[in-house]
Amino acid sequence: MKITVMGTGNMGSAFAKQLSAAGHTVRITGRNIDKAQALADQYANVSAYVVSEALGDSDVVVIATAYDDAVEALQSLGDLTGKVVIDITNPLSADYMSLTLGHVTSASEEIAKAVPHALIVKAFNTLFAQVLADGPTFANDQTGSVFVASDSERAKQTAVALSRSLGWNTVDAGGLVNARYLEPLAGFNIYLGYGAGLGTTVAPVWLSK
Repeated sequence: MKITVMGTGNMGSAFAKQLSAAGHTVRITGRNIDKAQALADQYANVSAYVVSEALGDSDVVVIATAYDDAVEALQSLGDLTGKVVIDITNPLSADYMSLTLGHVTSASEEIAKAVPHALIVKAFNTLFAQVLADGPTFANDQTGSVFVASDSERAKQTAVALSRSLGWNTVDAGGLVNARYLEPLAGFNIYLGYGAGLGTTVAPVWLSK
């Protein structure tokens, strides 16, 4: 796939690493073009662009910014009509220990309202950056899960295909409204990682018998 990654922080860096390893073509961008270039220099098939030129002919956009910056960042890319946008954000408080949205809406739903012509899909939000960067294999040969929620079947299937290309199992989490569940799940995972001291190598999965 041709993918634009918006964001050069820990999650953006992890995506650059894993998407490159899977053979995808990546355009990476952020506020600091030098940081984007430094990331691009580390990986094959990854190129850095200023924001206004970062969308190009990409099929998919991964929004790897803080939630508060996501809408402005997406709008700065240009016309997103028909583009699949993978929203990995969580609406976290300043101390990361609570959510600023919930129950009656979600980060994904608010982004969808602000960028109505894009196809928004929630995915990857329950993973720590370290987990994403290290890949989907956990202790005892367990494989991690990516939960995928969207009102667009094309967006959902695109996110599923991308996740599986990186080696992850996927869980169909229904419509975008279920981001209201996935974002608190991510918040609980953050509590376990930091508040309960389990560290950043944990992730939620769904098991079946």
